[in-house]
Formats: sequence, C-alpha cells, structure tokens
Amino acid sequence: MNESLRQQFERLALRLNELDATLADPLVSSDVRRYRSLAREQSEVASVVARFRRYQRREADLQAARAMLDEPAQDAEMAAMAREEVAAAQADLERLLAELQTALIPRDADDERNAFLEIRAGAGGDESALFAGDLARMYLRYCERQGWRTEVMSESAADLGGYKELVLRVEGERVFEQLRFESGGHRVQRVPATEAQGRIHTSACTVAVMPEPDEAEEVTLNPADLRIDTFRASGAGGQHVNKTDSAIRITHLPSGLVAECQDDRSQHRNKAKALAVLVARLRERDRSERAAKEAATRKGLIGSGDRSDRIRTYNFPQGRLTDHRINLTLYKLGQVMEGDLGDVVAALQAARAAEQLAQLEVGGA
Repeated sequence: MNESLRQQFERLALRLNELDATLADPLVSSDVRRYRSLAREQSEVASVVARFRRYQRREADLQAARAMLDEPAQDAEMAAMAREEVAAAQADLERLLAELQTALIPRDADDERNAFLEIRAGAGGDESALFAGDLARMYLRYCERQGWRTEVMSESAADLGGYKELVLRVEGERVFEQLRFESGGHRVQRVPATEAQGRIHTSACTVAVMPEPDEAEEVTLNPADLRIDTFRASGAGGQHVNKTDSAIRITHLPSGLVAECQDDRSQHRNKAKALAVLVARLRERDRSERAAKEAATRKGLIGSGDRSDRIRTYNFPQGRLTDHRINLTLYKLGQVMEGDLGDVVAALQAARAAEQLAQLEVGGA
C-alpha cells in the first residue's frame, strides 16, 4: 500500500473517532434527520476502518513470518509453516487492499434513492412507440426480479400500441444505483410487423432515470413559478379511469419543464406525485448540465446522464444487444427483453468502478 492511501485510511480512523463523539451528544440525537445521516456515515467509515485494521494486522503477520524464515537455526517444519504463513498473508493483503481501494470510491448519495423512470418514443413513428412499450415491459420485468415496487405516474398510449411517453416510479433497495446507466438513447433494429417486404427498420426511444427527491425539497419550488392545470385523464380504461377532472399537469414556467399525473382518483395525491416528478426533472437537468461539463474534460461517458447519447442498440435479427459506452455485446437479446438485465447492469457498474479507481490512483500518485 502506498503512503498516500495509508494516510487516507488514517484520516478515516480519526473521522470515526469524531463521529463516535458527535453521535454521543444528546443534542445531535434530538435532530433525527442529522442523527440518521451521521449514523449512516459512521457505519460506512467503521466498516472501512475495521478492514484497514485487519490489513495492518496481516502486515504484522507477514513481517513476523519473514523474520522467522530469516532465523539461521530453523528446522524444516517451522520453515514450512513460515512459508505457508507468508503466502497466506500476501494473499490476504492483496484481497484487503482491493477491498479498501473500492471502499474509497466516492459514494453518490442518490444511489440509495428510489427513482423515476421515463420512456419516450423518438424517431421511428409507430415502431418507436411499440419499442417504448417493449422497453417498459423489459424494465417492469427487471424490477419484478429485483423485488421492487413500480407505480405508473403518467402514460400516453400510442394508437397502434406501446407508448408515446410513460413515467414509472420505482421503489426498492438501491434502485437508482442499478438503473442510473439506463439514461440515454436506445436504438432498435428489427423488421416491424407492418413491414410487408421484410426490411429492417431502425427507430429509437429515450430513457431518463432520475433519483426521487426528498419530500423536503419540494418546498424549494416557488409557487409563483408554477402553473397547475386540471384535466380528465385519458387512457385505455380499467382501474385508472377518472370520472372527474382529477388529473394534474404542472408547468415550471422558468424552465418550461412539465410533469403530470393521472393515475390516482385523488386530485391532491396526483398533485403531490406530479410535484415529485417535476422536482426530479429539475434536479436531473442540473445534474446533466454538470455532467456535460465534466464529460468535456474526460473521455468516460458512464454516468454522464446525457439523454442524447446513443447508449445501446437492440438488434433483433441477430439477437444482439450492444452497449456502446463499454463495448459490451451480448447475444441474449430474448432474455434481456424479458428483464434479464443483470449482466448489463453489472458490467456498467464494474466499468464505472474501474474508472473511479483509476482516477483515485492518479489523484493519489
């Protein structure tokens, strides 16, 4: 372990002492929100410091084993034991160092949040809307596999099937962390059902994944900046039909961003949901602007959040999925469209972690 990394872990040990003392203060425990935040940080730091202490103990073990090997009057059995301990300690140190480096990767506070997932049909007309429906089904199946709960916030069905636009709320454990890389342009290549000559068509949809904001963030919106309209919900019918004008559309006048919700019979609940989506969109706009500036100074596109990026191609004739950001190609498109996104998500997370580790090493060099 280089000295720069060692100093970072020693600073974390000091931070742990500060957190322990702060959490013991009765005044802090009376502020529930601050206490939870500090307690979460204390738990994360304690885990890293404990691993660092194990690393130090194994360093001492390795040093002792090597000293034993250097002793002149050494019998064969003790020498063999010392060599075994050297090998075991070296293996443990390599594993612990990798874990410690990963633990230093900056955590995004949004990773543990629920998320809003938007799917919009793009170029390609009816075929794009049908593909938007296929993407919606894929994500719903994936959420089901993860044990997450989904809720339709708003939907605009297309005439021939699929969606012009669909907004889902996804609730569960570390939702945004796993879905964040889905933001961007999704391109499909396939023969539409309406194509008489069997020609392959290309169409596209855009997907945006936004972390759900805290309820307290809603108050940052100036009521004078909002135009709120009520209307009667449209749709295919069933349980989502509204008999009254309970659907809500909220326009943020300074930015022009619009959010609506028509899923609930209660106008009040629809308004609350639409406000949550609007705040998420405003936060995502700010995030995208920051990411665009960062992307201009580095080559990595992982996590850029730029919706204009063509991030992925779904080639149905070849049964192929290609994620262009990490040059990942999988010939299991059928399984992916059924919600088997695990390999894709894992590869994107690994690429992001590798990029962050590389930046960490450069910064600590």
